[in-house]
Parts: sequence; C-alpha cells; structure tokens
Amino acid sequence: MADCMTCELVARRDRGEAPPWDAIVRTPGWDVVHAFGTAVEGWTVLVVRRHITSVADLTDDEAAELGPLVKNVSAALQKVLGCEKTYVAQFAEHPQHPHVHVHVIPRPVDLVAEHRGPGIFGLMGVAADQAVPEARMNEIAAEVLRHLDAG
Repeated sequence: MADCMTCELVARRDRGEAPPWDAIVRTPGWDVVHAFGTAVEGWTVLVVRRHITSVADLTDDEAAELGPLVKNVSAALQKVLGCEKTYVAQFAEHPQHPHVHVHVIPRPVDLVAEHRGPGIFGLMGVAADQAVPEARMNEIAAEVLRHLDAG
C-alpha cells in the first residue's frame, strides 16, 4: 500500500534483499524481524505480511499463527538474552507504519523503573549512536532463529 513503510519492508523481504535482522523467520502470514532504531537488544516485531490496519481483520490462519509466534519468540528471547520476561504490544499508529505489527520486547532484568511497562517505548526511535548496532541485531537474529528451529 502506498505510504506504508511496513509494506515496503515486506516487499524488500519478498525480493530477498533484507539483512538477516530483518528476516529472522517468515511464515505464510508473518515476518519476524528485529526492530530498528531501538536501544533494546532483541526488540522483535511480528509483521503481518499483507496490509491490514486492525487485528480484527486477521484471517483465521494469520490469527492461528500469531499465538504460537508470540510464545515461541518470547521463549527464544528469554534463552538468548536472559531477559526476565517479554512485553507484547500492538498499536500500528505510527504514520509510516499503520500496518498491523506486534512488538515482542525483551524486558531486561536490570531495566530501570522509568522504562518498565509502557515506558519501554521511550527506548524506541533513539539516535543512531544509542541504537543496537546492525551487527549485534544480526547476531541476535541468528540466535533467535537457532532457538526457534530447535523448539
């Protein structure tokens, strides 16, 4: 869809042009990717592959895939990063990303109180020098994939 950066990223994955962090796993209905522009290692996004703007518009197949993906990605992040738990959120309100996508965010053990719960979003959209470097995102992506494949 025009003006949807998420659709552009899905198309890039379809063309095989995505870096490893941006194509951890692809299912028939969903792409699993590491978020960019975040200070949180392992911030993962589950992106529905077709353009919809409401969870209510998921097909039965897309909905059936979502639950296991959330669970399995959360378990993989706990193993890879040693996080205490994960947060799960879906808003799709950013003007360039109105497309349904579900955030699965590792909650580090040492996360400061101001960033716990919804405050975690204060660590998204950070300056490049504060963001997880691409090489590290690729490392995490490979480890998450390994755990998903083993699970």
